[in-house]
Amino acid sequence: MRPSRLYIYSHLSLPLKAVFQLSGNPDLVSCFCLLITESSMGSLEEPRTEERSSKPLGIQWLEYSRKSSLSFRTHQAVVLIITFLAYTSYHATRKTTSIVKGTLDPQSTKLGLSPWPSAQYLRVLRQNQVGNLTAKGWAPFNGSDGTEMLGVLDVAFLTLYSLGMYFAGHLGDRLDLRVFLTVGMVGTGIFTSLFGAGYWLNVHSFAYFLVIQMLAGLFQSTGWPSVVAVVGNWFGKSKRGLIMGIWNAHTSVGNISGSLIAAAMLKHGWGFSFAVPGFLMAFVGILVFLFLPASPDSVGVHEDDGLIIESPQKEVSKPLLRSEKEVKEKAVGFLEAWKIPGVATFALCLFFCKLVAYTFLYWLPFYISHTAINGQYLSNETAGNLSTIFDVGGVVGGILAGHISDRLAARAITSASFMYCAIPALFFYRIYGESSLFMNMALMFIAGMFVNGPYALITTAVSADLGTHGSLNGNSRALATVTAIIDGTGSVGAALGPLLTGYISAKSWDGVFTMLMAAALVAGLLLTKLVVAEVTAKLEAARARMPSPLPEV
Repeated sequence: MRPSRLYIYSHLSLPLKAVFQLSGNPDLVSCFCLLITESSMGSLEEPRTEERSSKPLGIQWLEYSRKSSLSFRTHQAVVLIITFLAYTSYHATRKTTSIVKGTLDPQSTKLGLSPWPSAQYLRVLRQNQVGNLTAKGWAPFNGSDGTEMLGVLDVAFLTLYSLGMYFAGHLGDRLDLRVFLTVGMVGTGIFTSLFGAGYWLNVHSFAYFLVIQMLAGLFQSTGWPSVVAVVGNWFGKSKRGLIMGIWNAHTSVGNISGSLIAAAMLKHGWGFSFAVPGFLMAFVGILVFLFLPASPDSVGVHEDDGLIIESPQKEVSKPLLRSEKEVKEKAVGFLEAWKIPGVATFALCLFFCKLVAYTFLYWLPFYISHTAINGQYLSNETAGNLSTIFDVGGVVGGILAGHISDRLAARAITSASFMYCAIPALFFYRIYGESSLFMNMALMFIAGMFVNGPYALITTAVSADLGTHGSLNGNSRALATVTAIIDGTGSVGAALGPLLTGYISAKSWDGVFTMLMAAALVAGLLLTKLVVAEVTAKLEAARARMPSPLPEV
C-alpha cells in the first residue's frame, strides 16, 4: 500500500529539522515548521475527504464508473452542458404564456379594435379554432379587457423577477450555487405547473393566476445570476465573448422549444402547455443537483489537474493557524458592485435592450396571429411556431456579437452598433412583414439577430468581465452580484415593455413598434461614453504601433 504524504513528512520531520537548525538559517526552519504544521493539521489529506464529500453525487458516480477522476476539461464540458440545459428550461417555461395568450383571449374579442373586414376575419377565425374551448376563451381573460389583464400578468411576473434578481445575486455569492439553482428550478417547475392546473381545476379567478405568476417570477430570478457565476468560475477571459455567445444560445433554444411544446400541447388543452414544461424544468433541476460542479474548488480540481502550489515567500507570510473564513474571498456588497466602472452604464443599456427583446418574447405570437400576412390570418399554433424564427436570428446574433467583440476587444462598440441596426430592422419588419410569409420570416430573422445580439453579449461576456473587473483585485466573489444588478435592471425594462404593449396594441401596433425603435435608440446612446473611450484607446494604440519618424540629417 502506498504510504501517505502525511506519514512520510511526519517520519522525516525530526532529522530534517535538525539539519535545518544546524545550517543556522532561521527562514528555512520557519518554512519547514509551517509545512509540518499544515501537514499535521490535515492540509494534505483531509481536504481530499472534504472535496470528495462536497462533490455532486452524479460526479462521484461518473468517477466511480470511469475508475478515475474527471479532468478539468471534462468538468468544463459538464458545466457548459448542465448550465445550458438549465437555462434552456428556464426560458421554455417563460415562453408558454405568450403561446397560450391567443387561447385565453380569443381573437373574436378584438373585432371592435381591428382594422380588417369582420366577415373575412370571422371566416378565417372559424378555420383556425381548435375545439370549442378556443372559440370561447377562458374567463376572466375572454372579456373586452382580456389583453390588458394578460399584460398585467406579464408585468407581475417580470416585476417579481427583476426584484428577486437583486436578492438572488446577493445570495448566489454567499450560498452553494448548485443547491441555490436547484431550489429555483424546482420551484419554477412547480408554479408553472400550478398555472396550468387552473385548466383542470376550472379556476377562473384572476387573483389565482396573478399570484402564481408572481411566485414563478420570484423563483425564476435565481437562474441567471447562478448560471453566469458558475460559468465565470470555470472559464477565463480568453475568447469569453465567443464561448458565451455560443453558450447563450440556450435563451433562444429555450424560447423555440417552449414555443413548440406549448403549441403542440394546445390541442390537448392549454393546461398541458404549462404542465409539460413545468415537469421538464423540475427534472432538469434534479440533474443540476446531481451533476453541476459550482466551481473548481468545490470538486478539488485545477486547470493543470494538479495541486495549487504557492510560493514559499507567500506561504510563510501567512499565519500558522488560519481559519477557513480568513482564506475565503469576501463577497462584494451590493452598493460596492454598482461602483464598478461600467456596471451602471451597461445595466441601464440592458433596461432598454430587454424592453425590446421581452416585448417580442411575450407578444410576437399574438402579433403574428392578429396580423394579415398576404391577406390571411394564421392560427395560434402556426403563429407560435413561426415566432421561433425570431429566436433563431437571436442565436446567430448572440454568436456574431460575441465573436466581433472578441476580435475588436470592444464590447461597447459592438453592443451600440447592433442596437442602432435594430432600428431599421424593426421598421422594415412592421412595414413589409405583411407582404408575404417569406418576407415576414426573413425580416423577423434579421430583427431577432440585431435585437438579441447585444442582449446576449451584455448579459454574458460583459457581466462576466465586470464581475471580475481589475478594481476587485482578483476577487471572484462578485460574479453573481454584478450579473444580478445588470440583468435585474434590464428586467425592469422587460416588465415595462410587455405592460405598455398590452395597452398600446389595443389601439395601434404602429405605436408599439415606435416605442421599440425609440428604446433601441436610447440603448445605443447610453453607451456613447464607453464607445468614445474604446475608440480613443484604439487610436492611441494604433499611434503607439506606428514607427517613429527618422531624425533629420
